[in-house]
Amino acid sequence: MAAAVSASASVSVWVPVAAALLLLLLGPAPSLGVSFSLAPNNRKCLREEIHKDVLVTGDYQISDQPGLSAHLKVTDSSGHILYSKEDATKGKFAFTTDDYDMFEICFESKLPPGHFRVPDQVVTLNTKHGVEAKSYEDIAKAEKLKPLEVELRRLEDLSESIVNDFAYMKQREEEMRDTNESTSARVLYFSIFSMFCLVGLATWQVFYLRRFFKAKKLIE
Repeated sequence: MAAAVSASASVSVWVPVAAALLLLLLGPAPSLGVSFSLAPNNRKCLREEIHKDVLVTGDYQISDQPGLSAHLKVTDSSGHILYSKEDATKGKFAFTTDDYDMFEICFESKLPPGHFRVPDQVVTLNTKHGVEAKSYEDIAKAEKLKPLEVELRRLEDLSESIVNDFAYMKQREEEMRDTNESTSARVLYFSIFSMFCLVGLATWQVFYLRRFFKAKKLIE
């Protein structure tokens, strides 16, 4: 009887945990939503790593301050401009990554000479990528999909995204393992080389001291 109660309690504890894990896996991809102050003649950037062939969207809003203008620029690690907007106040941007890379979103505030100091601008930025960035309403209208078909399409894209993430993690694990094995082999070879050097140096010192003591007639 006690064993049955214990088993029932264990099941009741694991059910919410399993449900939470399922919601975590099937939930939308994480988005980046931030808000910060941008001082005059200052520059702030945000960076994020994105996988290959991933859609990235973002919407931004910059508070209006007299005399201040803000410039927005989105670039990759090679310096290629993915999106640029001068005198940005409010808008959206979107791009698709060609390779696994780190992209950078930079806001720069400009205050013309001769202007008195004005309050900081407030920047609000919300970026989405992957499944969350896709507009399934537009896809449903374009392909005339039913609500259930749209949900299945979203789950299919989400599953593909999870598989790609695991594949990338496996690839990184293999690269790190190869690096560790290569480093260990180099350390082993260096240790063997150092040992031979020490043995050779010790042998040379023995023969040198033997000749020295013989020359001084301290030993026969």
